Amino acid sequence: MSESSFMLLRDIGKLVLSEQEEVHFSIDAYRGYRYVSVRRYLRTDNFVGPTRDGVTFTPEMIRALVPVLNQLPAEEKQMKLGQLAKLAKRAGICVVVTVAEFRGQRGLELRQWEQDKGFTKKGIWLPLNKWTEIRKLFAETLTALDEVPDIDF
Repeated sequence: MSESSFMLLRDIGKLVLSEQEEVHFSIDAYRGYRYVSVRRYLRTDNFVGPTRDGVTFTPEMIRALVPVLNQLPAEEKQMKLGQLAKLAKRAGICVVVTVAEFRGQRGLELRQWEQDKGFTKKGIWLPLNKWTEIRKLFAETLTALDEVPDIDF
């Protein structure tokens, strides 16, 4: 396999948001590096597949994020709005994790921030009414990162 090729290593699971919308959690490889992808997918009459809404994490970022998420209350209404974590991706780029409100609904916002630009369009918002599923998907991702892949990448 070419070193610059994208490869799906492990499909972790899906967070179903509606009949036409879901968020996929996966472990992928690109240019010889593993990363975690959290991306929104659509299923409409005209389109089926991934959207631009999503963010990627290094394995180290997930190892830092899961304990932070595990400390949050089990009930959505008990969570306070605000920043939970700022996870370094590489020099000058990080992912900011925030509990935020959007259109009157609380959610977990995962948004990339760049030193020279500020917040970018790279990110995703996960509704907290699916909090149990979100926490479970991140925990399963962490477990899968510790497994040895079946294929070389």
